Amino acid sequence: MIDDLPPNLAPDGIEEGRRLMRVGGDRGLSLAERLSERFHRLTWRTPIHSMRLKGRYPLKLIAVPDDPLIGDARRGQALLRGEIAFRGEAHPIEGLDFRSRDWTRPFADHVHGFGWLRDLSTVATRAQGAPIAEYLMARWLADYADKVDALAWRPDLWGRRILAWTAHAPLILSSTDLVYRSSVLNTLARGSRHLDRGADKAAPGAPRIAAWCGVVTAGLLIPGGEPRKDFGEAGLARALQTGLTDDGGSVSRSPAMLLDTIQLITMLREVYAARREELFAPAQEALGRMVAALLGVMHPDRACSSWQGSGPGMADQIAAVIEASGVRTRPLRQARDWGYQRLAAGTAVLIVDAAPPPVAKLVEGGCASTLAFEFSDGPARIVVNCGGARAALAALPQSLAEGLRTTAAHSTLTVGDSNSTAIHPDGTVGRGVVEVELSRQESDAASRIEASHDGYVRRWGFVHRRQLMLTGDGRELRGEDALLPQGRKRRSGSTGFAIRFHLGVGVEASATADGLAAILRLPGGALWQFRCRGGALAIEESLWIDGEGRPVATQQLVVTGEAPAGGANVSWALKRAI
Repeated sequence: MIDDLPPNLAPDGIEEGRRLMRVGGDRGLSLAERLSERFHRLTWRTPIHSMRLKGRYPLKLIAVPDDPLIGDARRGQALLRGEIAFRGEAHPIEGLDFRSRDWTRPFADHVHGFGWLRDLSTVATRAQGAPIAEYLMARWLADYADKVDALAWRPDLWGRRILAWTAHAPLILSSTDLVYRSSVLNTLARGSRHLDRGADKAAPGAPRIAAWCGVVTAGLLIPGGEPRKDFGEAGLARALQTGLTDDGGSVSRSPAMLLDTIQLITMLREVYAARREELFAPAQEALGRMVAALLGVMHPDRACSSWQGSGPGMADQIAAVIEASGVRTRPLRQARDWGYQRLAAGTAVLIVDAAPPPVAKLVEGGCASTLAFEFSDGPARIVVNCGGARAALAALPQSLAEGLRTTAAHSTLTVGDSNSTAIHPDGTVGRGVVEVELSRQESDAASRIEASHDGYVRRWGFVHRRQLMLTGDGRELRGEDALLPQGRKRRSGSTGFAIRFHLGVGVEASATADGLAAILRLPGGALWQFRCRGGALAIEESLWIDGEGRPVATQQLVVTGEAPAGGANVSWALKRAI
């Protein structure tokens, strides 16, 4: 919920003034919801559900849409070499067991969602790719065409599968084997009927949107689907409303999920185009808002900032998605509902997380990143978050992946070496930040953000307040972090705190003689100076998850101190020297 304290609307559209953001009280699925979901999946095994999947089977598709997106060439080449690969995990195609439960979840989703068809079509002709696609398709059909499985028949995977099968029909339906072709089309129809009753059971956000995209696609491309199309559009409109914030962000607060959603709607638009129809209005309107929101969390290097388990992604792939969307818009500078604030001046860009973490039921792997920021100068990232908890390679140790979700893995303040919001092993977030108060002011001379959160009140008795000011020329970023006493908690002694500034790849930090400053040499040769007052400065090792999910060794600036019962205050500044 967002409470507005009367703001002033600046000429550039930025709302100035104070705002109070509260996270909803429901932190996760209730016991009743978990039991309901479990029961729903159990019904998939009943004769009643099997009867629901029966009906007329199509002899062909009405049309074949284009896939407007480009696949991963390296993954496509691996397929041609006889191997299916995703995020550092690879398995031979020959004898691939789709029933395997030893795969990581990202790899299993990639294989069962048939997203690899795009990679294959990117590097292969139909003559080269069809035998590989049909071999894998035949193996999947043998295992799951008639068996409703909790993983393989998950609603979001069926939605993605329908989009992939129809867009790449030339690869999977080139065979002259009529029995095989009939099995593909019959299974497509069965999956569509499964989605008719299960799309709303997918998790909010991209999963549910994917499921309803599958329903609409089936309605447009399977003969006799007009009633399903209308039904699917109504469901998709609901999924977009519950899966996106009013300003176009994802309810998961994950840029990766938002990018995924943009891809889904872009593919769906091509399905409409194949039928010579326009994408229905709610989806088209949502697409415009989503692209603006995504641009708002991107750096000048055209890759994303790292939030809520997302890594930066690959700049060329992100650019291809934005180009394919057909949306031309400016970055959203103030995502009030999605929770990210963007300041831009000169060649500098500052992106701040000014909201509580997402509600647990909306996302797995949420991060305790409130009031963290990323800062870049042109293509060089100066301050980053470690990021990538859900985008890292499969080989990354689980303990390290979980560590990427902590407050310490983000460029913000930690109290007592604890998280501002609790991180649970099951992937959910617990107690912590409930309220974030935000104030923003704009002028030609500088842009200023002041925000505070209550994540440390319950345990430590402090509110964390952060003030950030970016000068109008983008050459200086000034900050102040304060711990203000609040609540009933009172400690007799002092409490340790640390403010971390994780540095971008290639940024070399050197401490000055007085120990209160550091010189930062950027990859392009620019020099920035960091100086602080109110704490001890140290340079330590860190890491960053890059666009391909790989951990890269970096450095971090750490300002430490002790906060007495009355609180503490640290001021700091980043200033460009050359």
